[in-house]
Amino acid sequence: MTGAEANGAHPTPERILQTGTAFMPAKILIGAIRMGLFTHLAGGPMSGADVAKALRLQSRGLYDFLDALVALGFLEREGLLDTARYRNTVETDLFLDRNKPSYVGGILEMANDRLYPFWGDLETALRTGRPQNEIKHGGADLFAELYADPERLEQFMAAMAGVQMGNFLALAETFDFSGYRTLCDVGGASGALSIQVALRHPHMRCISADLGAVEPIAKRRIEAAGVADRVETRVLDFLKDPWPSVDVITMGNILHDWGEAEKRQLIRTAHAALNEGGVLIAIENIIDDERRRNAFGLMMSLNMLIETPAGFDYTGADFARWASEAGFRETTVVPLVGPGSAAIARK
Repeated sequence: MTGAEANGAHPTPERILQTGTAFMPAKILIGAIRMGLFTHLAGGPMSGADVAKALRLQSRGLYDFLDALVALGFLEREGLLDTARYRNTVETDLFLDRNKPSYVGGILEMANDRLYPFWGDLETALRTGRPQNEIKHGGADLFAELYADPERLEQFMAAMAGVQMGNFLALAETFDFSGYRTLCDVGGASGALSIQVALRHPHMRCISADLGAVEPIAKRRIEAAGVADRVETRVLDFLKDPWPSVDVITMGNILHDWGEAEKRQLIRTAHAALNEGGVLIAIENIIDDERRRNAFGLMMSLNMLIETPAGFDYTGADFARWASEAGFRETTVVPLVGPGSAAIARK
């Protein structure tokens, strides 16, 4: 007997159909992002005719498109059809206006341009255990491909900042940095985490460390944020080079890119680099220990199957075991935003 039957309700296919057709709302939202709809609406409400002119759209499908965004909760509207005035919601105005530093649309654009076609081969990935991205078609590994193309690298950096921005903001606002002075964000990409920490904690000195190809992007973002006096960039191959000695080491969506041996190595390296009393903070979509609730974390782990030779997302218990083996004295998992958490290990 199903749960629905036990409660006296008839089973329905609603959830099955919603999930099976989830590409439809995804493509509607991503289409709006790619065309710049939310950025245009950040300037104020617009009529359907105004939107059509700004985005160069035909009248057929216009109101279905805009009203679908209303029904999905991504736009607000007064009036109907020709009399309608559309505006952003609080969330889309904050997170989907390209001109705001809180923009998260980059990850969705990358999902559309890269991940969507690769996920068409999920069954093959499950049957072979092999990546289904550029490697499958004779290319180099994910990072070699991205770092060799400046345009794609820029998109990837924006995507990584976008997917983590909510978590970075939450960490900067809620973690007690008062007892620390220095931070190194290992695999810091565009410097987004270091920027947010520096903006909210003027006493902190931060290093955003990543490969050389990323450094110009990070320098540009750090200078634009006005924190170049307290955030520096450093070229670092984190699997080969020594890490700076600091009070706090952060890694945002780094550990899940690698197999267990590399995860253990990175955590050991962090322990060795940290000053006594320091902390390692891994910001990831930590899977719950019972592997029942964090569906997004599990889906991201499948994304690692598609994208990497050995990467996977992990539970808090996994992190605690690896951290203990590396010499950390205690670990905790602190929820951040949505499926994101901070796995914290204290030296």
